[in-house]
Amino acid sequence: MLPVLTVCAALVALWYLGAVWMNWQLVADAQARAGAAPDLAEMVRLTLAQPRPLLPAPHQVVAELWRSTMTLPVTSRRSLVHHAWVTLSAALAGFGMGVAFGVALAVAIVHIRALERSVMPWIVASQAVPVLALAPIVIVALGALGLEGLLPKAIIAAYLCFFPVAIGMVKGFRAPDAMALDLMRTWSASRGQVFWTLRLPASLPFLFAGLKVAMAAAVVGAIVAELPAGAQAGLGARLLAGSYFGQTLQIWSALAMAALLSATLVGLLGLAERAVARRMGPRA
Repeated sequence: MLPVLTVCAALVALWYLGAVWMNWQLVADAQARAGAAPDLAEMVRLTLAQPRPLLPAPHQVVAELWRSTMTLPVTSRRSLVHHAWVTLSAALAGFGMGVAFGVALAVAIVHIRALERSVMPWIVASQAVPVLALAPIVIVALGALGLEGLLPKAIIAAYLCFFPVAIGMVKGFRAPDAMALDLMRTWSASRGQVFWTLRLPASLPFLFAGLKVAMAAAVVGAIVAELPAGAQAGLGARLLAGSYFGQTLQIWSALAMAALLSATLVGLLGLAERAVARRMGPRA
């Protein structure tokens, strides 16, 4: 715990130094126009208390996060809880779609050898397409078909999160050693029996590793999908509005909320992984 706290304290100290350095000229120009000549301590205090800083100080981000989550009703369009829920709903929908598609694709690749050479290169190549370029295309195309709202954002999130699940599960399904597979064959086990009793249990560590990456990617995908959609709600819309009006505190508080959201979801997956590991025993 001590090393973690030490690293966190160092990062916070660097953040404060960066805030002072980046906001110094703003304060100096404002004081020069006012004809004031503050000392060093006052200058540092002013750089850490700017209403529209170039780089907000940590305490400013925390204060804005508290104000926009705890002091506003959750139904308010200015509440980060409201925006986080909009993003979370799209991320979870995309996560479910991406995981289902990734697992199904991995099962097909493992059982149909030809698919590994024909499909796997396309799976890898799909991730070379920048999501910032793909998102507007998907949003516009689905909007022309009358599909708006949650579904386009969920598809973008699914596009980002199916890849780690598919790759991880292919590796996991092939994790059992050859001797175990030969033993199952000597018992005349069917493909289904081999899958459920051998391949699936062996793939669980790979599954949860892929799920954690996919969950974080799903949140990113949902936020990115909100940027070109002209969305009125969601963390992506909050970021976009903050950038339009130069509200850096709004931008950073939305980023902090997105990070907290991702960390919470990944943490819940970690708890589920431990529960499954205890249920499966040392093998898992």
